[in-house]
Amino acid sequence: MSEWIRVFAPASVANVGPGFDVLGFAVSRPGDIVEVRKRRTPGVVITDIRYIRKQDIGKLPQNPKKNTAGVAARNVLTTLQERGVVDDQSGVEIKLRKSMPLGSGLGSSGASAVGAAWAVNLLFGGTMAKHDPDLILACVKAEATLSGFHADNVAPSMLGGFVLIRSYEPLDIIPLDAPENMVSVVVNPEYKVSTRMARAALPSHAPLKEVVVPHYANVAGLIAGILKKDLLLLGRSIDDKIVEPVRAPLIPGFYDVKDAALSHGAFGCSISGSGPSVFAITDSLERGEVIGRAMAKAFEKHSLQSKTYVSHVNREGAKRVD
Repeated sequence: MSEWIRVFAPASVANVGPGFDVLGFAVSRPGDIVEVRKRRTPGVVITDIRYIRKQDIGKLPQNPKKNTAGVAARNVLTTLQERGVVDDQSGVEIKLRKSMPLGSGLGSSGASAVGAAWAVNLLFGGTMAKHDPDLILACVKAEATLSGFHADNVAPSMLGGFVLIRSYEPLDIIPLDAPENMVSVVVNPEYKVSTRMARAALPSHAPLKEVVVPHYANVAGLIAGILKKDLLLLGRSIDDKIVEPVRAPLIPGFYDVKDAALSHGAFGCSISGSGPSVFAITDSLERGEVIGRAMAKAFEKHSLQSKTYVSHVNREGAKRVD
């Protein structure tokens, strides 16, 4: 048997307020660990899944056709076969370490897909670059088996930093360099909001002048804040007029948590992905710790315990680890 290749894939904050399905950034923690090695028979198998939370145990399918790590690995293996890098008798064994909770709004399934995709690529020589559209598309298609065709989790998890998805057909991904002093505060309550449920809450239309125009102005403000390295502009542009109002009721105490973040120095705050995690941004780890404690205390008032992650933006994305 060959040696194991071990990859860490970071969690991500998708949407970033008004940037629904088009903006995301990677965080330094938490993340998933995926291990792969070659096997003597063709195809992909998942032989072990371990979980950080007891309540998640057994909830992920070990069938590689129904697990995002397995689907992404198969997609990359197929691409490598089409490119003549490996033959059709190549196979892969996967072990998955879920170091992040399921249904957290932090791109858990996306991180599993990214970890598997990058690990398989490295296992067979690393011929695909991280920005290779086929590599990221392999992860997007894996995500689609679970929660829809979107790249705002998998792209930042793979590439690191901020990512703009300009187009899905064709897939056009634009990496953006996050401000050096940007710190993210993510608070994940002991509560679950499924991506499908969150998407079902989305409105079918919105008034143009009152909602759509200011919404897109905020998306533009976010991009301008990133490019100008202006955290205050970035923060005040995290003002979602369309998605946040309909998803907020799915998260107990959301507005109290948001108020706590802003009143303790956060520059901006909103729902991470589909929720229930809530994120905020600030300019120092020390201030981030203060904000995180205030957010967690607000969740406690609604009888929810939570886990807080304070970190700089992850700029490396998926990486091999010992």
